[in-house]
Amino acid sequence: MKIVVAYKWAPNPQDASVGVDGAVDWSRAKPGISEYDPVAIELARRLAEATGGEVIALTAGPKSVDASMARKAALSRGFDRAVIVADDALEGAGTTELAAVLAAAVRHIGDVDVVITGDSSVDVGAKMVPTVLAGQLGWPAVAEVTAVSGSDPAAGLLRVERAITGGTQVLEITGPAVLAASTDAAVPRVPGMRDILAAGKKPVETLEVPALDVPASGTTVTVTATARPDLKARKGQLIDTADPAAAAAELVAALRADGAI
Repeated sequence: MKIVVAYKWAPNPQDASVGVDGAVDWSRAKPGISEYDPVAIELARRLAEATGGEVIALTAGPKSVDASMARKAALSRGFDRAVIVADDALEGAGTTELAAVLAAAVRHIGDVDVVITGDSSVDVGAKMVPTVLAGQLGWPAVAEVTAVSGSDPAAGLLRVERAITGGTQVLEITGPAVLAASTDAAVPRVPGMRDILAAGKKPVETLEVPALDVPASGTTVTVTATARPDLKARKGQLIDTADPAAAAAELVAALRADGAI
């Protein structure tokens, strides 16, 4: 069984800051594997261990996704090999474009039985890439997956459990599918030093977008950010609280001066 895990190497929004003009400053945001992707990796590893399958890492993005640190962070989590689409043309790529590139990479890998993804990406959180990816491949998509096993790996039969309101739904899927893992589907294993050292020896295939058969998209999405006219810069005014009554009076005076009350 050939299992692909699509993960995202992305900056953590918790490290970003937003200016008064609405612009987001990502300069201090550290990149890493997207928050929920390790859950998908764990589900893939369990499926591979049960079926004797191969787990392949797949990611797409600008050249930074192919950095040594990014490679080791992914491969140390138990992948057998990786396929990385590293192309600066994908900087800021939207859902449709990214899903199209991932789908082309899955076709390039060939004979893939299942693609597993995280619930959502840490930087965008739209929960749309798994569904659009499935549409690009012409495969079924299943969200909120809590467990997956190979009922009959030789026949390509997957047994999938997913969380629904009030219980659990069990599906049997014949043929390839895209599965989006629930955020609490599994507790990911933490890579040890041996895993990190072994990661550097695992095979990696690096591609650029022109090397893949990516269909042209006729959709253009333009994103703009504007400042709220009523949003004022913080003054950072400090109030001495040694005398609570005086502090309260000073606070009220400051709020009235700014028109807040």
